[in-house]
Amino acid sequence: MLKQDELIDQVLIELRKIVRAIDIHSRKLIKSFGLTVPQIIVLKAIENDDSPTVGEIANSVSLSQATITNIVTRLEQRGYVTRTQCENDKRRVLVKTTEKGRETIKQAPSLLHDQFTSQFQNLKKWEQLSIIASLQRVAEMMDAQDIEASPVLSPGSIIASDPVNLEEER
Repeated sequence: MLKQDELIDQVLIELRKIVRAIDIHSRKLIKSFGLTVPQIIVLKAIENDDSPTVGEIANSVSLSQATITNIVTRLEQRGYVTRTQCENDKRRVLVKTTEKGRETIKQAPSLLHDQFTSQFQNLKKWEQLSIIASLQRVAEMMDAQDIEASPVLSPGSIIASDPVNLEEER
């Protein structure tokens, strides 16, 4: 039987494996596709929200406005998005994808390992929710629930403040 210290060490080892796998996949994306994971996520969020403001993008992808401003600036410099002032309110700046941006979104690779995505999709819904709930609990235990992240959130996404009721999904 494993002692408490050994269990904690095992958790750390598994977390490090996950972080390392994500890092390796992210580097492959940058090398093969030319965009970072956050850039792809922001580009998708802009396209999905039809001309959002920087603040709206920040809220939808759980990143700060400053981070989004930097990402949008880089995307604009490379021709993926444009910024325009709102006609009714000149203080609001709207961000839109360009044709190049839309084509890039269509060609964008999976942001997670294809093997993971495939295996995760083959799980029963309650198993998927159980994994998400466990990961949320780990983030909470590490006091990481409020740390900036770049998840791909969609309507109805599960977030740490929304407890999962696995019994409903079984």
